[in-house]
Amino acid sequence: MADNTTPPGDRIAKVLARAGIASRREAERLIAEGRVAVNGKTVDSPALNVTEADKITFDGTPIAEPEPPRLWRYHKPVGLVTTAKDEKGRETVFDALPADLPRVMSVGRLDLNSEGLLLLTNDGEIKRRLELPTTGWLRRYRVRVKGAPTEDDLAPLRAGIEVEGERFKPMEARLDRLQGANAWLTLGLREGRNREIRRAMGALGLVVNRLIRISYGPFRLGELKPGEVEEIKGRILREQLGLESPEPPVGTAQAKPKRGPGRKPGATPGGKPTGKPSRAPNARPGAKPGGKPGAKPDPKPGARAGSARRKAPARPRPERGR
Repeated sequence: MADNTTPPGDRIAKVLARAGIASRREAERLIAEGRVAVNGKTVDSPALNVTEADKITFDGTPIAEPEPPRLWRYHKPVGLVTTAKDEKGRETVFDALPADLPRVMSVGRLDLNSEGLLLLTNDGEIKRRLELPTTGWLRRYRVRVKGAPTEDDLAPLRAGIEVEGERFKPMEARLDRLQGANAWLTLGLREGRNREIRRAMGALGLVVNRLIRISYGPFRLGELKPGEVEEIKGRILREQLGLESPEPPVGTAQAKPKRGPGRKPGATPGGKPTGKPSRAPNARPGAKPGGKPGAKPDPKPGARAGSARRKAPARPRPERGR
């Protein structure tokens, strides 16, 4: 009788993706090229489970221990290609990233002449999850086209247009304004086919002369300037992707509870007043007197999604996107 017991551990491609080497699909290609070894033996098939006891190397170097998943917002400028290495020698987004960024991979792509929000992650499983059509996240773009289309002209996009025998899923399409010989549109789509927007506009007789991605699911470009990168807070990432909160190591000090409003350290309830006006229990610091307790400011999209923004230096780092 055949033994159908599943071997312990995880598939080698998944482990490589979790270590930030590449996406799972790309890891399978690296394995086929003979660049991965387990316990000193080159692996030629991704159909292999490994455990923590196995020693895995990539190009002769031991892979790093998996780090917590991280995600960054990056404002891709025009003129960069979204690939690890360009066969034509053009500058890539990975060449232009800050030097202190860890090894990252892009979530989806933006072509050479497109700009705007590009998500970056150190985790191949996160990349795969965000790229899957089943995720259903809306990707929104500002599009400038040459011409003067009407709302009726955009109706085929909303119904699902067919281009060269390929049927695109229905898009959100809105005419924002006419500006001289051009028009600005806002488009939203839930799939990411190659040059989908440019091809769809071409089918309507319109030529795209500017294309800016302004959001990817719940993550927005906000006020990031071209070339800037900003990490999304771990709490927000966990909430949006349903990830488990990392458990603190044993012996980790816990934060002290905050003292109540208007109370000195060590004071007991009902004690003498401190002489300082107390703040409403849920009022935000700096709120104006008479404001509604618990009111929060209306943050600008993406303005608080991570740490301090950093401008990418213009120096090549080709190994960044391996």
